[in-house]
Amino acid sequence: MAALKQAASLRGVQGRSWLDSLTLTSGKAENMASVSMGATRRSYRMVAVHAGVSGGKAVKPAQESPHDGTIKSVERVITDDESPKPGFLNGREGSAEATVSITVVGASGDLAKKKIFPALFALYYEGCLPKHFTIYGFARSKMTDEQLRELISGTLTCRIDQKENCGDKQEEFLKRCFYHSGQYSSEESFSELSRKLHEHEGGRVANRLFYLSIPPDIFVDVARSSSSAASSKNGWTRVIVEKPFGRDSESSAELTKGLKQYLNEDQIYRIDHYLGKELVENLSVLRFSNLVFEPLWSRQYIRNVQFIFSEDFGTEGRGGYFDNYGIIRDIMQNHLLQILALFAMEPPVSLDAEDIRNEKVKVLRSMRKLDMANVVIGQYKGHVRGGVKYPAYIDDKTVPNNSNTPTFAAAALFIDNARWDGVPFLMKAGKALHKRGAEIRVQFRHVPGNLYKRSFGTDLDKATNELVIRVQPDEAIYLKINNKVPGLGMRLDRSNLNLHYAARYDKEIPDAYERLILDAIEGERRLFIRSDELDAAWSLFTPLLKELEIRKVSPELYPYGSRGPVGAHYLAAKYNVRWGDNSFEPTED
Repeated sequence: MAALKQAASLRGVQGRSWLDSLTLTSGKAENMASVSMGATRRSYRMVAVHAGVSGGKAVKPAQESPHDGTIKSVERVITDDESPKPGFLNGREGSAEATVSITVVGASGDLAKKKIFPALFALYYEGCLPKHFTIYGFARSKMTDEQLRELISGTLTCRIDQKENCGDKQEEFLKRCFYHSGQYSSEESFSELSRKLHEHEGGRVANRLFYLSIPPDIFVDVARSSSSAASSKNGWTRVIVEKPFGRDSESSAELTKGLKQYLNEDQIYRIDHYLGKELVENLSVLRFSNLVFEPLWSRQYIRNVQFIFSEDFGTEGRGGYFDNYGIIRDIMQNHLLQILALFAMEPPVSLDAEDIRNEKVKVLRSMRKLDMANVVIGQYKGHVRGGVKYPAYIDDKTVPNNSNTPTFAAAALFIDNARWDGVPFLMKAGKALHKRGAEIRVQFRHVPGNLYKRSFGTDLDKATNELVIRVQPDEAIYLKINNKVPGLGMRLDRSNLNLHYAARYDKEIPDAYERLILDAIEGERRLFIRSDELDAAWSLFTPLLKELEIRKVSPELYPYGSRGPVGAHYLAAKYNVRWGDNSFEPTED
């Protein structure tokens, strides 16, 4: 264990390799490597990763170093008949090179074409992928390498950068993209894929990432086939799993159980792309690095918090998938609830992924179960505006005529802990509304004994401060304050202290998928969902969802392009709250 002690003393020292290997109590060895990365837009973390072989057994080192406080503990997996191989430290080369093989399972689908491949190219264009990498598309469709390249080439876009030739970069990237046709449940198909990957890896330390851009009912089949036939033999293996993660607590638990038959928890990366949004990732920075906000972040100063998601379009021919899930499962149970947990969590002891995720789980477990009294559901109906006829949800040919699936939902949630006791957290999500956007609104309490309340008349809500975090589009953070209008009289108005990202920063904001894929390559799990976190989220919504389905509750109809059902306003008024997105607010004052 002398090598382990030496590693602890060398942590963070640039230009020195870390550990070639660690000898465990069983006499077997585990390869330790981190991915060699190019010049990037951020500093990289040193990640100790294990070889991803299913069925491995976790053990602890025989003896702990006195310096172990400086080394993040990692779950060790014993692999059979694998000799230790040298790796990388923050891009510093040891005696062997590493490569990353990224396989997009479901490569012929819309998500892969529109989001995953463009995100991979953006990472390559920005120099964020390692020197040696290979990308494979895997699907049942028959296709050649050239056909795949032609399929995705039209979706690739370059950042605004005069130093690089976009066309040349695209051509270089496409040369690294290949295709393999096979069956998702076939070990033979994945074995053949593994053979092809091995040829490209060229004897280097092989790290493999599988992105499952497929329906959840075949997740387990792919996990079984890929883990048994295509896992890396001398590097790590990780699997990104797209939502939805089940339809309720039972199906989610069954899916997790199925995946864990073939993968360890630390190999599973459950992706929620909203956690990769720039403004969502900025939440903890805004709160924990600014003294002005953290003291106010409690029931003493905050009156309510609103999480609002709206789309200005309906399903329009894509309702087959949506009708099986509805807006609550599609948006509220994952996207909005994850943002709520990040917003409301206690300060973590560090920025380590597990410390952050521990605090998120505490928030979710402190929340009251939802009931019908605090929920409003709606469904959009046909509407004619400006001579244009907009269809109803049930006009979609892929949707049953008698569907009760909600396209809109509003809910009041409560966190029963010392920080947030009594503060309503309002969620609202809907399709075919008056505008597109996603935002967080923090409405503060009234000023006690406000000397200027007469200047605002009877509408005291206008006298309260509000912090708005606009996640999309046109990202911004602004604080509404009361201000005296210049002049000899005493007239007040509300003004915005505005951080408009497009005006402040000349850099294009990366797509959420870019950040999350890069984190998965690096082994950074902070923005991915842990299994107990998923269980806690489903336990909140499952009783409500079952009640809606058993009682066959009819949603309130609202016109296409409106602000949603009237019931949502009554729900907010029940807690003396107004929805903050009902008035037009310019980007800049």
